[in-house]
Amino acid sequence: MASGPAGTPPPLLIACALRIERTALRSGRDRGAPERYEVLRTGMGPRAAERAVGRALEQPQLLGAAVLATGFCAGLLPGMSPGDLIVAEETRDPRGTVACAGTALLAEALARAVPGRTVHLGALTGSDHVVRGQERAQLRAAGAIGVDMESAATLWTAARGGGAAGADRPVAAVRVIVDAPEHELVRIGTVRGGISAFRVLRALLPAFYDWHRSLLLPRR
Repeated sequence: MASGPAGTPPPLLIACALRIERTALRSGRDRGAPERYEVLRTGMGPRAAERAVGRALEQPQLLGAAVLATGFCAGLLPGMSPGDLIVAEETRDPRGTVACAGTALLAEALARAVPGRTVHLGALTGSDHVVRGQERAQLRAAGAIGVDMESAATLWTAARGGGAAGADRPVAAVRVIVDAPEHELVRIGTVRGGISAFRVLRALLPAFYDWHRSLLLPRR
C-alpha cells in the first residue's frame, strides 16, 4: 500500500459528481481531516469521472492518494429508504470489478457518524444513464444493491488505470440513497428524501477520515 513520508498515510482524494454533493461535503466537519486531501467534483457520468480522477491523480500532491467515491445513488433493494447508506464491497462496470479496502471498518465509522441510519454492504454497480423499472430489477438479480454513474468509473481509474501504482491504491465507495424502490425520484416526496440525503452526506466526513487513518493498520 502506498503511503507518504515516514509512514504517514497517503493523501486522500474524495470524488463526487454534483455541485450539491460537493457543497454537502464542504459544509461538513473538517476536524480530523488529513493534511493532504482534496474534494474533487468530477462532473456527471462515467466518462467525466474517468477524466477528472485521472487528471487529479497525476498531480504531485496526490501521488499515491487513497480514493473514496461518494455522493448520492439509487438503492435497489426493497425496504431501502432515502438517507440509508451503501458501503461498496466492490464496484462493477462492463470492464470488471474493483474490490474496496477496509469496508467493515468504514461501515462501523459510518454507523458512529450517523447513528440510526441503516448501512448496507454489497456490490455497487455503474451505469451511464439513470436506471429505472425493469433494468433495476435486472441489476438486483445480478447481485447489486445500488447503482450510480460515477463510483465504478472512479475506482476503476484509480485502481486499474494507474499502472503499478494504481494496483496497490486503497479505494472505497460510500453512497447515500436518495432514490429507492418504494421512493422513486418521480414520486411525491422526492424533495424530502433529497434533503435527508444531503444532511446525511454532510455528516460523513469524520467516517471518511477514520477510514483514511486506518490505512496504515493491518488489513482486515
